[in-house]
Amino acid sequence: MNEMSDLSDLAKREEIIRQCLEMNRSGLNQGTSGNISVRHGEGMLITPTSLPYDTLVPEDIVFVSMEGEVRGRHKPSSEWRFHRDILRERADVNAVVHAHPTYCTTLAIMNREIPSIHYMLAVVGGPNIRCAPYAIYGSEELSRNAVEALHDRKACLLEHHGMIAVGKSLAQAMWLAVEVETLARQYHGCLQIGEPRLLSERQIQDVIDKIAGYGHQG
Repeated sequence: MNEMSDLSDLAKREEIIRQCLEMNRSGLNQGTSGNISVRHGEGMLITPTSLPYDTLVPEDIVFVSMEGEVRGRHKPSSEWRFHRDILRERADVNAVVHAHPTYCTTLAIMNREIPSIHYMLAVVGGPNIRCAPYAIYGSEELSRNAVEALHDRKACLLEHHGMIAVGKSLAQAMWLAVEVETLARQYHGCLQIGEPRLLSERQIQDVIDKIAGYGHQG
């Protein structure tokens, strides 16, 4: 059973709005440039395009089916395609968070993945956070690139764009987004001094094995 399956339609819509407000309050995102989706029935609920978060009411959140059918009083986020495709490809994912946090976006502009600078890379599922190649926003190409960069990972950067974090719940996806921005800030700081010494894939896997079954439960 999906971790969000016990939440009602209204509860999911309210949680999306709450997390959008938190995303901007925390500095993880600015304006309406980010977007959030959660799995719902045979599709997803997603933020509408270009509406200020502090004006949103539950009825503004848009339903999009896995076939791309839109139901709601607004158009969905222009990035609905990669949200839909990630949820369709990843049965382990129930929520997707996309934002433009400063340090993640800085590394993405430089087309730098985040390597194994810290054992907390384990929370994303592997020894690096990949940077998906650039493609124009909202495109099928960007969606393909994002899905590939997220293969066996829970987060990725988008070249010249921003970042994506996914989770079993929206709370978990938001927590991961914050962790990834923290790692990006640490890596950026290291690069001011020089290239950091990295942990090995084995060392990261040891941490993954150790935290299995623990971690953030959303």
